[in-house]
Formats: sequence, structure tokens, C-alpha cells
Amino acid sequence: MLEPGTVVDLTVAREAPFGYFLTNGEEDVLLHHTEVPESFQPDQKQTVFLYQDHQGRLAATLTIPQIRKGQYGWAEVVDVKKGLGVFIHIGLKKDLLVSKDDLPELFRLWPQKGDKLYCSMKTDKKNRLFGKLANEEVMRELSVRAGQSVFNKNVKGTVYRLLLEGSLFMSEEGYIGFIHQSERKEEPRLGQQVEGRVVAVKEDGTINVSLLPRSHEVIDEHAERIYNYMMGRGGSMPYTDKSGAEDIKKRFFISKSSFKRALGKLMKEGKVIQKEGWTHITDQSDED
Repeated sequence: MLEPGTVVDLTVAREAPFGYFLTNGEEDVLLHHTEVPESFQPDQKQTVFLYQDHQGRLAATLTIPQIRKGQYGWAEVVDVKKGLGVFIHIGLKKDLLVSKDDLPELFRLWPQKGDKLYCSMKTDKKNRLFGKLANEEVMRELSVRAGQSVFNKNVKGTVYRLLLEGSLFMSEEGYIGFIHQSERKEEPRLGQQVEGRVVAVKEDGTINVSLLPRSHEVIDEHAERIYNYMMGRGGSMPYTDKSGAEDIKKRFFISKSSFKRALGKLMKEGKVIQKEGWTHITDQSDED
């Protein structure tokens, strides 16, 4: 029996005005003219992929996608339909639907265009093709063990599973990483590409990853915010390391300790000085 989502070898039974009918000796399936290259040789056996066309009819294509029944691969999300799910491109003219039933309950955590999912194919009771997300067992088989040398290094990867306590992702190197909810500012989407630093390498070769910036990166960000604020005020501000915590938080949305570290960095670099309850950009302070 010919089934969608499979690769089969068929022979040409006959030509029709709109293509060729291929057969396994018992059933026929159409290879449309739009799927036939100039090099097509009707007298040879044809290796084709079976799928359902836009009218729901079984059809054949000479394009063999990496993703099919029993075979997984990464596919890019090309469309999102809130009432249906997300469509992924697998190399065919017709994109494949990953049903909303297999996606997170919260729509904001659904994949967006450009995100990637690791999928194979499955059919429903009506023999319609759908994308099938890889389970944990499949991802473990795909993964490689991380060594201690990756500790504190930055890694990039794709989120493939959302958990109550965090997110699982596959790095570009093939490491399985866990992002605890305390190590992120917001929960990443399913299929989202993320970058973080390795904070632990576990005995089983998986890694724990933080999406939060390193402390010096935080200081740099805060220092830039303070400096830009001063530039916008003509080079001076009525805040110093003696200012009240509430005033600092209200103006810069950071704690006083964070403000002092950032201000200290700017002073150490010679970019600002403090004078009589004010902070001035150094090349403008002499004008006061």
C-alpha cells in the first residue's frame, strides 16, 4: 500500500496530459509535470517521495526531503497560524504542519518564523501528514558529550523542549543544555536560537547554561546607560556614589551597588569625575 511520508521505487505506468502515473503494480500515483525535470527518463525506475497535494490527493515528487517518516531533521518555521499550528519547510512545494496540539499551551512560546524544529513525519487517522517533534530519546541519540574544556565558554543552540523548571536546547556542537528558569530574563520560545555561557558540565556530558550576562558585561551595560544619560544632559548629572538608593533606582532602574560599580568603572577609565554632589564627564567638567 502506498503511504504518504515514505520513499518508494515506482515505474511509469502511463503518461497523462498533466503528468505521469507511477505504479508499484497494484496502485498508481501521479507525478505532476511541475515535478518532472528535463532529464526525466520514463523507461527507468523512479525513486519518489509520496505526499498529499493541496487537494488531499496522494502525489509523488522526485525531491526526497531529509525529513520523513522515521527520519528526523532540522526544519525552519515559515508560517504561524494560531488556530492550526506552525508550518515548516522541508524542501517540498507544500510545507508541513506541526499541529497546535504538539505546541506549548501559551501562544507566546510557540515558534516564530525563522525558528527551527527537529522533526520527522507522522500521519493521522485520515492519513494526512504532520510534523512530529522529536522526543527526548531521539535528542539524546543525536547528542554528543561535552568535555570540561567548554566550561565558561559561550555556546549557541536551539530550544527543543520547554519544562516547568527550565528549557532544554541542543547546541551547535550537539551538546544537550539545560537553562534553569533562574538563569534567564525571560522564557525562550520552542525552536528559538539562544546563546549563553556554560556554567556547569555534568557527568553525563550535558551542560547547564546561563542566558544572563557575565558580571563585567552587566557593569558595561550599566556604565553605558549612565554615560549616555549624562551626555543627554550636557555632560553632568546630580547623582554620585553618595546618592540615595531610591533616587538611583527611580532614574536608572538599577540598585545602588550596581550604580556604584558602574560609576567606579567610568571613574577608573577617566571618563567621569565627581565634584560637589555632581558627576561630570571629564572633558566637560573644567567648564563648571
